[in-house]
Amino acid sequence: MFKRRVAGFVLGTTAVLFAGVLFASNMAFKLKYILDGPGNGVSRSGTNTISLPYFPMDGLARAGDLRDDINGGPGRAGPAVQIAMFDKSTNSLVTYDGFSGPNFPLVAGEGYFVQMDSTVVYIIVGSHDPSTAVTFDAAGAGSLDGTNFYAYPYHATAGMASELQGEIGVVQNIQRFVRSNDTIDVYTGSRGSSMDFNLVSGEAVFVKVSATVNFVPPHY
Repeated sequence: MFKRRVAGFVLGTTAVLFAGVLFASNMAFKLKYILDGPGNGVSRSGTNTISLPYFPMDGLARAGDLRDDINGGPGRAGPAVQIAMFDKSTNSLVTYDGFSGPNFPLVAGEGYFVQMDSTVVYIIVGSHDPSTAVTFDAAGAGSLDGTNFYAYPYHATAGMASELQGEIGVVQNIQRFVRSNDTIDVYTGSRGSSMDFNLVSGEAVFVKVSATVNFVPPHY
């Protein structure tokens, strides 16, 4: 286990380390998701993960759009300091703070980090696209070591890391970021393992695979 700091983010790792017009294919939803600022026992550094709907609300296409939406409008100063994507080809974070860094596109199925300086209840708006296949790249096939940052869908049927492992089928481990202490929990075993953990709507997880697979998340 080691920790790396990237432009204000602290990331511990073992493997690496929205209201608008909805184009819905099933039920739209609004999810109250807490983005924590720094605080004892809550978030050590204000770093959070976020999983967006595969059909997000209109106007949410880039990192800057997400930052603006959390902050209450374009150009407004607010609690969202910066947004980061995980570059699986280098196992590093690419950050955008509204002024510097690439304003990268938001991609269905990819998770993101959000750095906050205070706590906000953010309303995630969207719907799931059941036709979207998420590509988990193995080492040497678009990923440095097979680690991918996965946007766990709101309507997914898997409730535990072990269940997601069973659905994908070529998983070496599943990792979740623990914001209270900026560390990573890692699940590698079978269902019932003491390291098995709940998958939480709105949170993204790392998935490390041994072979490249296109995965369509089962949903209800």
